Amino acid sequence: MAVPLIFKTIEESGLSSWIRDSPSVFAYWFILSFHAIGMALLVGASVIIDLRILGVARDLPLSPLKGLYGIIWTGFWIQVVSGALLLIAYPTKALTNPDFYIKLTLIGLAVAVMHTIKKRVFGDSSLTEAAMMMKGKALATWSLMFWVGAVTAGRLLAYTYNYLKFDYRG
Repeated sequence: MAVPLIFKTIEESGLSSWIRDSPSVFAYWFILSFHAIGMALLVGASVIIDLRILGVARDLPLSPLKGLYGIIWTGFWIQVVSGALLLIAYPTKALTNPDFYIKLTLIGLAVAVMHTIKKRVFGDSSLTEAAMMMKGKALATWSLMFWVGAVTAGRLLAYTYNYLKFDYRG
């Protein structure tokens, strides 16, 4: 498989080298840790909403969980920024791995479902709790499946790559 030369250009950039090779506490491991925190916020808040819609913790009112969307979007943007930095560190590793594209697709689907849940379940304040749960049950199930898939695909990225860095042997 031909690996695009642009990957080499990115990997040889100062930012990529610093993220990947620096002993600074703010380099790779800090960014990776920040990525995990973003995932906890994004996926964790989403799962709380999904499980509540599916009937877990019935004593907890559903309507106030709409407030978790602020946490969801904060986690999402942390993921975008930290993910972009991790991608800059190892573009060849990620962009030549089909698992990376599966992960991004599942994240996109999960975020779209969470947005739909916000509109359908929390968008009409006149809905009863039972009606909110009925409108969101299938969506919450899909959301959970997409998040489990995205997190699993993300973890597998550490083990499924073919190329760590650009290595052109012409």
